[in-house]
Amino acid sequence: MEYRCVATTATGFVQQLSCAYLLHGYWFYVSGRIPGHKDPRGVDAKLLTKYAVEISRAARARRKQAGLANVHYLRFERTFILLATHGHHLFFDDEAGNIRDARRVPIKFFGYSVSVQRGGYLRKLSSESLLRRDDKLRVRVQIGREEYLDLKAHFLDVACRRSKEQLGLMLY
Repeated sequence: MEYRCVATTATGFVQQLSCAYLLHGYWFYVSGRIPGHKDPRGVDAKLLTKYAVEISRAARARRKQAGLANVHYLRFERTFILLATHGHHLFFDDEAGNIRDARRVPIKFFGYSVSVQRGGYLRKLSSESLLRRDDKLRVRVQIGREEYLDLKAHFLDVACRRSKEQLGLMLY
């Protein structure tokens, strides 16, 4: 079976990243851009081979039981990300100075900020019950800070010149 690593849309990239990889412990990452003069498919093939990404699900499970890390690769246009789980792997040796942890440093991509954080509070069972902390790790997809500040500035600029209906449509 062929390893599919190319996302066709930015939204698909973020969905695959958050639902398939970060949710399952692929917290360590290196991201980058493929230069314009290089063929993206060639870079894909090189990285897939170098880090042995194209392995079966059963092989990933055996590696996990042996204390070895697993690696995934994902690309959209010329932006790529390599993700790894805990354990020993060539990835940690080769990329040592560039590796980030999604629990500490959010992944920034096309105006999104994707991170892994502890949950906030669980829903109250009744109005009299006490707040309960949710200590599970959750994947959080948010609008990026820069994107947010740009949108905020735009809406502050047009707020006095538009009707509430127009502003509502713009927000929608």
